[in-house]
Amino acid sequence: MATAGHSPQAGDGEKVRAGIPAVVRYLLRRVKMKSATIPLAEPAETGALGVQQLKRFWSRTMRQRQGQPAAPTAEAQVDYAMLDALCVGLEQTIQHLFQTGPSFADFERWIIETTGGVSATQVARINAMVTGAETPPEIARWLAEVEADAPVLSAADLAFWEENGYVIVHHAVAESSRAAATQAILDHVGATASDPESWYKPNDHGIMVQFFQHPAFTENRQSRRIHKAFAQLWKTADLWVSTDRAGFNVPERPGWMFRGPDLHWDVSLARPIPFGTQGILYLTDTEAEQGAFTLVPGFHHRLDTWLDSLPPGTDPRRQNLHALGSKPIAGRAGDLIIWHHALPHGSRPNRATRPRIVQYINMRPARMEVREPWI
Repeated sequence: MATAGHSPQAGDGEKVRAGIPAVVRYLLRRVKMKSATIPLAEPAETGALGVQQLKRFWSRTMRQRQGQPAAPTAEAQVDYAMLDALCVGLEQTIQHLFQTGPSFADFERWIIETTGGVSATQVARINAMVTGAETPPEIARWLAEVEADAPVLSAADLAFWEENGYVIVHHAVAESSRAAATQAILDHVGATASDPESWYKPNDHGIMVQFFQHPAFTENRQSRRIHKAFAQLWKTADLWVSTDRAGFNVPERPGWMFRGPDLHWDVSLARPIPFGTQGILYLTDTEAEQGAFTLVPGFHHRLDTWLDSLPPGTDPRRQNLHALGSKPIAGRAGDLIIWHHALPHGSRPNRATRPRIVQYINMRPARMEVREPWI
Protein backbone atom coordinates (compact mmCIF):
# COMPACT_ATOMS: atom_id res chain seq x y z
CA MET A 1 0.00 0.00 0.00
CA ALA A 2 1.07 3.57 -0.40
CA THR A 3 0.52 4.52 3.23
CA ALA A 4 0.82 2.93 6.61
CA GLY A 5 -2.13 1.06 8.01
CA HIS A 6 -3.16 -2.19 9.60
CA SER A 7 -6.69 -2.78 8.41
CA PRO A 8 -7.62 -5.79 6.27
CA GLN A 9 -6.59 -5.09 2.71
CA ALA A 10 -7.92 -6.15 -0.66
CA GLY A 11 -6.02 -6.22 -3.89
CA ASP A 12 -7.08 -5.18 -7.38
CA GLY A 13 -10.33 -7.02 -7.18
CA GLU A 14 -12.35 -8.50 -4.38
CA LYS A 15 -10.16 -10.06 -1.69
CA VAL A 16 -12.34 -8.66 1.09
CA ARG A 17 -15.52 -9.51 -0.84
CA ALA A 18 -14.29 -13.09 -0.98
CA GLY A 19 -13.35 -13.24 2.69
CA ILE A 20 -15.92 -12.09 5.20
CA PRO A 21 -14.24 -14.09 7.98
CA ALA A 22 -10.99 -12.13 7.50
CA VAL A 23 -12.87 -8.89 8.07
CA VAL A 24 -14.71 -10.46 10.98
CA ARG A 25 -11.51 -11.58 12.67
CA TYR A 26 -10.07 -8.10 12.26
CA LEU A 27 -13.12 -6.36 13.69
CA LEU A 28 -13.61 -8.84 16.53
CA ARG A 29 -10.46 -7.42 18.07
CA ARG A 30 -11.97 -3.95 18.03
CA VAL A 31 -15.46 -4.32 19.45
CA LYS A 32 -16.78 -4.97 22.92
CA MET A 33 -18.69 -8.24 22.95
CA LYS A 34 -22.22 -8.49 24.30
CA SER A 35 -23.64 -11.51 26.06
CA ALA A 36 -27.15 -11.65 24.60
CA THR A 37 -27.53 -14.24 21.87
CA ILE A 38 -29.26 -13.21 18.67
CA PRO A 39 -31.15 -16.07 16.97
CA LEU A 40 -30.19 -16.80 13.38
CA ALA A 41 -33.04 -15.49 11.23
CA GLU A 42 -34.63 -17.58 8.51
CA PRO A 43 -34.03 -16.44 4.91
CA ALA A 44 -37.71 -15.48 4.46
CA GLU A 45 -37.78 -13.16 7.50
CA THR A 46 -37.97 -9.52 6.44
CA GLY A 47 -38.21 -6.06 7.89
CA ALA A 48 -39.40 -2.71 6.62
CA LEU A 49 -37.57 -3.08 3.31
CA GLY A 50 -39.15 -6.45 2.58
CA VAL A 51 -35.80 -7.91 1.48
CA GLN A 52 -35.36 -11.63 2.09
CA GLN A 53 -31.98 -12.92 3.32
CA LEU A 54 -31.11 -9.48 4.72
CA LYS A 55 -32.19 -10.20 8.30
CA ARG A 56 -30.43 -13.56 8.16
CA PHE A 57 -27.22 -11.84 7.04
CA TRP A 58 -27.59 -9.24 9.80
CA SER A 59 -28.27 -11.83 12.49
CA ARG A 60 -25.36 -14.01 11.41
CA THR A 61 -23.00 -11.03 11.47
CA MET A 62 -24.26 -9.92 14.87
CA ARG A 63 -23.66 -13.43 16.18
CA GLN A 64 -20.12 -13.26 14.84
CA ARG A 65 -19.74 -9.91 16.57
CA GLN A 66 -20.64 -11.66 19.83
CA GLY A 67 -17.97 -14.28 19.25
CA GLN A 68 -20.29 -16.93 17.84
CA PRO A 69 -19.00 -17.35 14.27
CA ALA A 70 -21.37 -18.95 11.81
CA ALA A 71 -19.41 -19.91 8.70
CA PRO A 72 -20.97 -17.95 5.81
CA THR A 73 -19.43 -19.90 2.95
CA ALA A 74 -22.57 -21.86 2.03
CA GLU A 75 -24.65 -18.68 1.68
CA ALA A 76 -21.92 -16.25 0.65
CA GLN A 77 -23.03 -16.13 -2.98
CA VAL A 78 -26.55 -15.13 -1.97
CA ASP A 79 -25.28 -12.56 0.54
CA TYR A 80 -22.97 -10.96 -2.00
CA ALA A 81 -25.64 -10.67 -4.68
CA MET A 82 -28.11 -9.25 -2.17
CA LEU A 83 -25.72 -6.58 -0.90
CA ASP A 84 -24.69 -5.69 -4.44
CA ALA A 85 -28.34 -5.23 -5.43
CA LEU A 86 -28.88 -3.06 -2.35
CA CYS A 87 -25.91 -0.93 -3.53
CA VAL A 88 -23.87 -1.32 -0.35
CA GLY A 89 -20.29 -2.52 -0.27
CA LEU A 90 -19.50 -5.72 1.58
CA GLU A 91 -16.65 -4.39 3.70
CA GLN A 92 -18.52 -1.13 4.20
CA THR A 93 -21.50 -3.07 5.56
CA ILE A 94 -19.49 -5.47 7.72
CA GLN A 95 -17.59 -2.59 9.31
CA HIS A 96 -20.79 -0.70 10.02
CA LEU A 97 -22.37 -3.72 11.68
CA PHE A 98 -19.33 -4.52 13.81
CA GLN A 99 -18.61 -0.95 14.81
CA THR A 100 -22.16 0.10 15.68
CA GLY A 101 -23.99 -3.15 16.49
CA PRO A 102 -27.33 -1.77 15.23
CA SER A 103 -30.74 -3.29 15.63
CA PHE A 104 -32.14 -4.74 12.42
CA ALA A 105 -34.46 -1.73 12.05
CA ASP A 106 -31.50 0.62 12.45
CA PHE A 107 -29.52 -1.43 9.93
CA GLU A 108 -32.29 -1.08 7.35
CA ARG A 109 -32.42 2.67 8.02
CA TRP A 110 -28.66 2.85 7.48
CA ILE A 111 -29.05 1.16 4.09
CA ILE A 112 -31.68 3.70 3.05
CA GLU A 113 -29.60 6.64 4.28
CA THR A 114 -26.45 5.30 2.62
CA THR A 115 -27.94 4.47 -0.76
CA GLY A 116 -30.90 6.82 -1.04
CA GLY A 117 -33.40 3.98 -0.99
CA VAL A 118 -34.13 0.60 -2.50
CA SER A 119 -36.51 0.25 -5.44
CA ALA A 120 -39.34 -2.26 -5.52
CA THR A 121 -37.71 -3.80 -8.58
CA GLN A 122 -34.48 -4.36 -6.69
CA VAL A 123 -36.37 -5.97 -3.82
CA ALA A 124 -38.31 -8.22 -6.20
CA ARG A 125 -35.15 -9.39 -7.95
CA ILE A 126 -33.39 -10.14 -4.66
CA ASN A 127 -36.36 -12.08 -3.34
CA ALA A 128 -36.67 -14.09 -6.54
CA MET A 129 -32.98 -14.94 -6.30
CA VAL A 130 -33.31 -16.04 -2.66
CA THR A 131 -36.38 -18.20 -3.25
CA GLY A 132 -35.56 -19.45 -6.74
CA ALA A 133 -38.71 -17.85 -8.16
CA GLU A 134 -39.10 -16.51 -11.69
CA THR A 135 -37.21 -13.32 -12.49
CA PRO A 136 -39.52 -10.28 -12.22
CA PRO A 137 -40.90 -9.29 -15.66
CA GLU A 138 -39.20 -5.88 -15.70
CA ILE A 139 -35.83 -7.48 -15.00
CA ALA A 140 -36.48 -10.28 -17.49
CA ARG A 141 -37.18 -7.72 -20.25
CA TRP A 142 -34.00 -5.80 -19.42
CA LEU A 143 -31.87 -8.96 -19.46
CA ALA A 144 -33.41 -10.00 -22.78
CA GLU A 145 -32.45 -6.62 -24.25
CA VAL A 146 -28.86 -7.08 -23.13
CA GLU A 147 -28.82 -10.57 -24.65
CA ALA A 148 -30.04 -9.06 -27.94
CA ASP A 149 -27.48 -6.22 -27.97
CA ALA A 150 -24.73 -6.32 -30.56
CA PRO A 151 -21.54 -7.95 -29.25
CA VAL A 152 -19.06 -5.69 -27.49
CA LEU A 153 -16.24 -8.23 -27.64
CA SER A 154 -15.26 -9.23 -31.15
CA ALA A 155 -14.18 -12.71 -32.20
CA ALA A 156 -10.59 -11.49 -31.91
CA ASP A 157 -11.28 -10.16 -28.40
CA LEU A 158 -12.73 -13.50 -27.33
CA ALA A 159 -9.77 -15.39 -28.80
CA PHE A 160 -7.42 -13.05 -26.94
CA TRP A 161 -9.39 -13.68 -23.74
CA GLU A 162 -9.17 -17.43 -24.20
CA GLU A 163 -5.41 -17.29 -24.71
CA ASN A 164 -4.45 -14.59 -22.22
CA GLY A 165 -7.22 -14.61 -19.62
CA TYR A 166 -7.91 -10.90 -19.88
CA VAL A 167 -9.49 -8.47 -22.29
CA ILE A 168 -9.80 -4.69 -22.54
CA VAL A 169 -13.18 -3.07 -23.22
CA HIS A 170 -12.51 0.36 -24.70
CA HIS A 171 -14.91 3.28 -24.14
CA ALA A 172 -16.64 1.17 -21.49
CA VAL A 173 -18.55 4.06 -19.90
CA ALA A 174 -19.89 7.45 -20.89
CA GLU A 175 -17.37 10.26 -20.80
CA SER A 176 -19.61 12.29 -18.48
CA SER A 177 -19.83 9.59 -15.81
CA ARG A 178 -16.13 8.75 -16.15
CA ALA A 179 -15.16 12.38 -15.54
CA ALA A 180 -17.66 12.73 -12.70
CA ALA A 181 -16.38 9.57 -11.01
CA THR A 182 -12.81 10.84 -11.28
CA GLN A 183 -13.71 14.14 -9.65
CA ALA A 184 -15.77 12.39 -6.96
CA ILE A 185 -12.75 10.30 -5.94
CA LEU A 186 -10.47 13.34 -5.88
CA ASP A 187 -12.99 15.19 -3.72
CA HIS A 188 -13.39 12.20 -1.42
CA VAL A 189 -9.67 11.90 -0.72
CA GLY A 190 -9.27 15.68 -0.52
CA ALA A 191 -6.98 15.91 -3.55
CA THR A 192 -6.68 18.39 -6.38
CA ALA A 193 -5.52 17.02 -9.72
CA SER A 194 -3.15 19.93 -10.30
CA ASP A 195 -1.63 19.97 -6.79
CA PRO A 196 0.69 17.00 -6.13
CA GLU A 197 1.06 17.92 -2.45
CA SER A 198 -2.66 17.29 -1.98
CA TRP A 199 -2.29 13.67 -3.14
CA TYR A 200 -0.35 12.51 -0.10
CA LYS A 201 -2.68 12.25 2.86
CA PRO A 202 -2.42 9.43 5.43
CA ASN A 203 -5.15 6.82 5.37
CA ASP A 204 -5.56 3.27 6.61
CA HIS A 205 -6.48 1.66 3.29
CA GLY A 206 -3.45 2.37 1.12
CA ILE A 207 -4.36 2.71 -2.55
CA MET A 208 -7.92 1.51 -1.88
CA VAL A 209 -10.53 4.24 -1.44
CA GLN A 210 -13.40 3.26 0.86
CA PHE A 211 -15.94 5.04 -1.29
CA PHE A 212 -18.87 3.04 -2.66
CA GLN A 213 -21.85 5.30 -3.37
CA HIS A 214 -21.93 8.09 -5.92
CA PRO A 215 -24.27 8.74 -8.87
CA ALA A 216 -21.35 8.51 -11.30
CA PHE A 217 -20.29 5.16 -9.83
CA THR A 218 -23.83 3.90 -10.29
CA GLU A 219 -23.97 5.11 -13.88
CA ASN A 220 -20.68 3.37 -14.65
CA ARG A 221 -21.91 0.14 -13.05
CA GLN A 222 -25.04 0.30 -15.19
CA SER A 223 -23.15 0.69 -18.47
CA ARG A 224 -24.78 -1.55 -21.08
CA ARG A 225 -21.43 -1.89 -22.81
CA ILE A 226 -19.90 -3.32 -19.64
CA HIS A 227 -22.89 -5.57 -19.06
CA LYS A 228 -22.76 -6.97 -22.58
CA ALA A 229 -19.03 -7.67 -22.37
CA PHE A 230 -19.45 -9.63 -19.14
CA ALA A 231 -22.51 -11.37 -20.59
CA GLN A 232 -20.41 -12.62 -23.50
CA LEU A 233 -17.80 -14.05 -21.14
CA TRP A 234 -20.32 -15.62 -18.76
CA LYS A 235 -22.61 -16.65 -21.65
CA THR A 236 -25.59 -15.12 -19.87
CA ALA A 237 -26.86 -11.61 -19.22
CA ASP A 238 -28.38 -12.68 -15.90
CA LEU A 239 -25.57 -11.09 -13.90
CA TRP A 240 -25.28 -8.96 -10.78
CA VAL A 241 -22.96 -5.97 -10.79
CA SER A 242 -20.67 -5.49 -7.81
CA THR A 243 -20.87 -2.54 -5.46
CA ASP A 244 -17.14 -2.15 -5.04
CA ARG A 245 -14.79 0.64 -4.10
CA ALA A 246 -12.35 2.91 -5.92
CA GLY A 247 -8.58 3.23 -6.10
CA PHE A 248 -6.06 6.08 -5.88
CA ASN A 249 -2.44 5.02 -6.44
CA VAL A 250 -0.10 8.01 -6.20
CA PRO A 251 3.47 8.33 -7.50
CA GLU A 252 6.19 7.14 -5.15
CA ARG A 253 8.37 9.70 -3.44
CA PRO A 254 10.72 9.65 -0.43
CA GLY A 255 8.72 8.68 2.62
CA TRP A 256 5.82 7.45 0.51
CA MET A 257 6.70 4.16 -1.12
CA PHE A 258 4.42 1.57 -2.66
CA ARG A 259 3.57 -1.28 -0.27
CA GLY A 260 1.24 -3.34 -2.42
CA PRO A 261 -0.98 -5.11 -3.07
CA ASP A 262 1.54 -6.99 -5.17
CA LEU A 263 0.63 -10.02 -7.29
CA HIS A 264 -1.85 -12.30 -5.55
CA TRP A 265 -5.02 -14.31 -6.04
CA ASP A 266 -8.41 -13.44 -4.53
CA VAL A 267 -9.69 -16.96 -5.07
CA SER A 268 -9.03 -20.30 -3.43
CA LEU A 269 -6.32 -22.33 -5.14
CA ALA A 270 -8.08 -25.56 -4.22
CA ARG A 271 -8.74 -27.32 -7.49
CA PRO A 272 -10.61 -27.31 -9.73
CA ILE A 273 -10.76 -23.51 -9.69
CA PRO A 274 -14.18 -22.42 -10.97
CA PHE A 275 -14.56 -19.83 -13.70
CA GLY A 276 -14.73 -16.28 -12.39
CA THR A 277 -14.08 -12.71 -13.48
CA GLN A 278 -12.85 -9.48 -11.96
CA GLY A 279 -12.71 -6.00 -13.42
CA ILE A 280 -11.03 -2.61 -13.08
CA LEU A 281 -12.09 0.60 -14.85
CA TYR A 282 -9.38 3.15 -15.61
CA LEU A 283 -10.87 6.58 -14.94
CA THR A 284 -7.75 8.37 -16.19
CA ASP A 285 -5.12 7.58 -18.80
CA THR A 286 -2.74 5.07 -17.21
CA GLU A 287 0.79 4.35 -18.40
CA ALA A 288 2.50 1.04 -17.73
CA GLU A 289 4.68 2.56 -14.99
CA GLN A 290 1.85 4.64 -13.51
CA GLY A 291 0.92 1.94 -11.03
CA ALA A 292 -0.88 0.12 -13.82
CA PHE A 293 -2.89 -3.00 -13.14
CA THR A 294 -0.53 -5.97 -13.51
CA LEU A 295 -1.16 -9.64 -14.21
CA VAL A 296 0.44 -12.80 -15.58
CA PRO A 297 -1.16 -13.33 -19.02
CA GLY A 298 -2.38 -16.82 -19.80
CA PHE A 299 -1.49 -18.26 -16.42
CA HIS A 300 -4.92 -19.82 -16.01
CA HIS A 301 -3.71 -22.40 -18.56
CA ARG A 302 -0.50 -23.06 -16.62
CA LEU A 303 -1.72 -22.85 -13.04
CA ASP A 304 -2.33 -26.56 -12.49
CA THR A 305 1.07 -27.56 -13.87
CA TRP A 306 2.81 -24.89 -11.82
CA LEU A 307 1.04 -25.89 -8.61
CA ASP A 308 1.98 -29.52 -9.22
CA SER A 309 5.63 -28.51 -9.68
CA LEU A 310 5.93 -26.91 -6.24
CA PRO A 311 7.60 -28.95 -3.48
CA PRO A 312 5.20 -30.39 -0.87
CA GLY A 313 4.30 -27.85 1.79
CA THR A 314 5.17 -24.86 -0.40
CA ASP A 315 2.84 -21.87 -0.11
CA PRO A 316 2.09 -20.83 -3.71
CA ARG A 317 1.08 -17.37 -2.56
CA ARG A 318 4.58 -16.69 -1.21
CA GLN A 319 6.43 -17.41 -4.45
CA ASN A 320 7.98 -14.83 -6.77
CA LEU A 321 4.93 -14.49 -8.97
CA HIS A 322 6.57 -11.81 -11.13
CA ALA A 323 8.99 -14.49 -12.31
CA LEU A 324 6.01 -16.17 -13.97
CA GLY A 325 5.86 -13.35 -16.52
CA SER A 326 3.99 -10.39 -15.02
CA LYS A 327 2.88 -7.61 -17.35
CA PRO A 328 1.57 -4.11 -16.57
CA ILE A 329 -1.52 -3.25 -18.61
CA ALA A 330 -1.55 0.35 -19.79
CA GLY A 331 -4.85 1.86 -20.81
CA ARG A 332 -6.83 4.95 -21.70
CA ALA A 333 -9.41 6.70 -19.58
CA GLY A 334 -12.61 4.69 -19.88
CA ASP A 335 -10.93 1.33 -20.51
CA LEU A 336 -12.27 -1.61 -18.51
CA ILE A 337 -9.90 -4.54 -17.96
CA ILE A 338 -11.65 -7.83 -17.25
CA TRP A 339 -9.52 -10.75 -16.12
CA HIS A 340 -9.95 -14.40 -15.19
CA HIS A 341 -9.63 -14.66 -11.41
CA ALA A 342 -7.14 -17.55 -11.72
CA LEU A 343 -4.50 -15.08 -12.95
CA PRO A 344 -2.02 -13.65 -10.41
CA HIS A 345 -2.75 -9.94 -10.43
CA GLY A 346 -2.19 -6.76 -8.46
CA SER A 347 -0.98 -3.21 -8.54
CA ARG A 348 2.57 -1.97 -9.01
CA PRO A 349 4.61 1.03 -7.89
CA ASN A 350 3.58 4.28 -9.53
CA ARG A 351 6.78 5.71 -10.98
CA ALA A 352 5.10 8.24 -13.24
CA THR A 353 3.95 11.76 -12.41
CA ARG A 354 0.17 11.33 -12.08
CA PRO A 355 -2.04 9.22 -9.81
CA ARG A 356 -3.75 6.09 -11.09
CA ILE A 357 -7.49 6.56 -10.44
CA VAL A 358 -9.82 3.60 -10.89
CA GLN A 359 -13.21 2.11 -10.06
CA TYR A 360 -13.57 -1.62 -9.47
CA ILE A 361 -16.47 -3.17 -11.39
CA ASN A 362 -17.30 -6.84 -11.73
CA MET A 363 -20.36 -8.80 -12.81
CA ARG A 364 -21.22 -12.40 -11.98
CA PRO A 365 -24.18 -14.77 -11.69
CA ALA A 366 -25.89 -14.82 -8.30
CA ARG A 367 -25.33 -18.55 -7.90
CA MET A 368 -21.70 -18.84 -8.95
CA GLU A 369 -19.51 -21.00 -6.72
CA VAL A 370 -17.85 -19.04 -3.91
CA ARG A 371 -14.82 -20.45 -2.08
CA GLU A 372 -12.79 -18.48 0.39
CA PRO A 373 -9.15 -17.76 -0.60
CA TRP A 374 -7.74 -19.77 2.31
CA ILE A 375 -9.55 -23.01 1.40
